[in-house]
Amino acid sequence: MQRSRLGFRPWRPRSLKARQLTAASISLVAFLMLAGFALDRAFAETAEANLRQRLKSYAMAYADNIDFGRDGSLYTPELGPDPRFHRPGSGLYAEVVMPNAHWASLSAEGPLLPEVAGQLEPRQERFDGPLAMTQVDGSEGEVYRYGIGLVWAERGPDNEFPYSIFVMEDAQTLAAQVRVFRAALWVYLGGAGLILLLLQVVILNWSLRPLQRVIAELVRVQRGQLQRMSERHPRELEPLTESINALIDSERENLDRQRNTLADLAHSLKTPLAVLRTQLDAGEGKGPREAGLREDVLRQELDVQLKRMNDLVSYQLARAASGGHKLFSAPVPIESTAEEIVRGLEKVYAAKNVLCEFDVAPGVQFYGEAGDLQELLGNLLENGFKWARHRVLLTARPAPGAPNRRAGLQLAVDDDGPGIAPEDVAKVLQRGVRGDERVQGHGIGLAIVQDLVRDYRGELQVSRSPELGGARFEVTLPPGL
Repeated sequence: MQRSRLGFRPWRPRSLKARQLTAASISLVAFLMLAGFALDRAFAETAEANLRQRLKSYAMAYADNIDFGRDGSLYTPELGPDPRFHRPGSGLYAEVVMPNAHWASLSAEGPLLPEVAGQLEPRQERFDGPLAMTQVDGSEGEVYRYGIGLVWAERGPDNEFPYSIFVMEDAQTLAAQVRVFRAALWVYLGGAGLILLLLQVVILNWSLRPLQRVIAELVRVQRGQLQRMSERHPRELEPLTESINALIDSERENLDRQRNTLADLAHSLKTPLAVLRTQLDAGEGKGPREAGLREDVLRQELDVQLKRMNDLVSYQLARAASGGHKLFSAPVPIESTAEEIVRGLEKVYAAKNVLCEFDVAPGVQFYGEAGDLQELLGNLLENGFKWARHRVLLTARPAPGAPNRRAGLQLAVDDDGPGIAPEDVAKVLQRGVRGDERVQGHGIGLAIVQDLVRDYRGELQVSRSPELGGARFEVTLPPGL
């Protein structure tokens, strides 16, 4: 690759493998991060819900075991639902709030817990946190608090009164659970990501192997080690390999055509040149009078042979030009091209008053060189004008195509002339043969049509016109790539 003026290599697009690997890596990392975040949030919410349920169970255990005196004094059980309630600063605390009193578990002695705003309504539940508190050693901490409002009415409706139970637990317990889960989560996700990334590399190499085989075959074709691409490739690569093979075949045919054209031209020019050489040699050693007569004859012969050579060269160049590259040409409209040709033919055959009718499907197009379409339609329409009595019909339809390929083309030119007998069809299509020697022409128009149709892998059929009664020339071009 050439370097730029500053000595740096120009930017090159990344390879397909690098693109796929980069995209897969970014997608995998993004997915793992989103999955990790979702799992982390789900675990945190689940752990928080479990904490609330656990604190509620502690509160209901206290509610089942406490009692009140007639004066409203509180009697609590000696053993709480968890030993930590009896250990100061243990991280698990209980409080009972009554209309005119307040009770706290032994564990609440020492820490400075968040104040309770008041009693809760009966059956009202509240879960708060994390709330700021001060530990026994004076450090800052946080707690989660669950509260429920209850009514004591064991001695009848006249002696019932409300009270609330609050249970608190140090937030570090929940934070520790979340930290352990996060550490395990990211270790597992990281390991899974690494395994998936390695698996992605293996899958990518396996999926790109057919493309690498195509590249290797193409290199061998370029080096002359293979004649064409093989046909055993995945469906997605078949259009590519078929296009390459079609291009190779087209270029080889084009090269053969050029070689044949040069050989035909050289062979065709041999006779006129030999005639001129003979005439020149015959004029040597003659007297003045004979030399003068010989000069006139030579001039006439020279004019005839030069005209013949000019016709030969023009024909061979036209033949060579008609075989250009057609695989990836832009579509050419049929109707506008035909109208231009017909306008010219109507002037040439004005004395016959021939009417040319069109039956062209909307949007039908020819995929090839514009010159090939002009040559094809020009020769077919000129042949129709030449033999028609009064009418010529041009029909153009898209031919049925294969999936994912452009449509083919069906062209037909009918006339109301004498027609062509089935046994004469092969003779008429031969180069230099005219259907009627009395009609002016060179006999190569239909041969050129046949060559063009063959170049496009099409088919030319000659039959009797079912509508006009004369000859019908029908061209069918197959679907393109």
